[in-house]
Amino acid sequence: MKDGIVGIGVVGLGHWGPNHVRVFSQCDGAKVVIAADPSEARRKHIAKLYPQVRAAGSAQEVFSDKEVDAVVIAAPTKTHYALAKAALAAGKHLLLEKPFCSRLKEAQELLRLAGKKKKVLMHGHVFVYNRGIQYVKEGMRRGDFGKIQYLHATRTNLGPIRCDVNVIGDLAAHEFSIFDALFGRLPRWVSAAGARVLKTPREDVAFLTMEYPEGVLAHAHVSWLHPQKIRTLTLVGDKRMVFWSDTDTSEPIKVYDKGVAEEPYYDSFGEFQLRLRDADVLAPKLYQEEPLKLQAQAFICAVRERKRTLCEPETGLRVMQCLEAAQESLRKEGRRVYLRSRVKGEG
Repeated sequence: MKDGIVGIGVVGLGHWGPNHVRVFSQCDGAKVVIAADPSEARRKHIAKLYPQVRAAGSAQEVFSDKEVDAVVIAAPTKTHYALAKAALAAGKHLLLEKPFCSRLKEAQELLRLAGKKKKVLMHGHVFVYNRGIQYVKEGMRRGDFGKIQYLHATRTNLGPIRCDVNVIGDLAAHEFSIFDALFGRLPRWVSAAGARVLKTPREDVAFLTMEYPEGVLAHAHVSWLHPQKIRTLTLVGDKRMVFWSDTDTSEPIKVYDKGVAEEPYYDSFGEFQLRLRDADVLAPKLYQEEPLKLQAQAFICAVRERKRTLCEPETGLRVMQCLEAAQESLRKEGRRVYLRSRVKGEG
């Protein structure tokens, strides 16, 4: 590191890589040195937008660059393990986009290598840095919503359709990372059902259910084939309910003082009934910052000061376990797959 400035190299300039170049270029304490992609058109695009960033045709040019202290890998998932292993072997800190790897064993091996090399290994689950998700997490910690009854998440859009992973590996990775941020542990089991509506080799729509501690059910609908771009989370507690919408920039969070009071009364027929409670709706003002930039800043602090992040490798491994369980359930036509922790320190 020269003068405390972290030299950044980016590998992969497809859908997400250029955003990493952009946010790291905006961060204090960092300098994007080089960006690599085999596509000449993508390299020219980045060179036009960021003339100060060197464009390279291979990842090895990034790993061998002495100005590069840390590498961001935003390449296809199937390449993650080999690229990440090479980056760590070259002595680089690493931010690895989701999903961590194609297999849990590969992610575990990268974690061991990072520990051996004493390098930061951070996984890119950007939604844990979303202010709305952080609001929900803090509300759960304080008990604002009471006992959690269930959660429902929706993440849909018309594309983009990926060719390296199915919709679970692409979109459900976000939901698993959000649920992990809220609960901090693995679910007891995961069930998944999906379909190849477009008749492609990979599922483009899926419905997932999982059970967290104390019998809390969480459900997620993910799809590449939907008329609306929806990114929402509904949490129902016995005191309050909360709704988050990432696409609602004015009021992303709404807290509903609604519920059911289990106070029986009897009508003329002597039937037991429940009384509904329908009170105020609160839309708290959130200070909006781009989650990807917050994630980049956290990575820089981790490299410079060894500060912990919201995306520690252990959480990434839990997300990988959930993804593998979901894919197994998908192959078994929705059968529940029970999870046993393979992550040190997990109960």
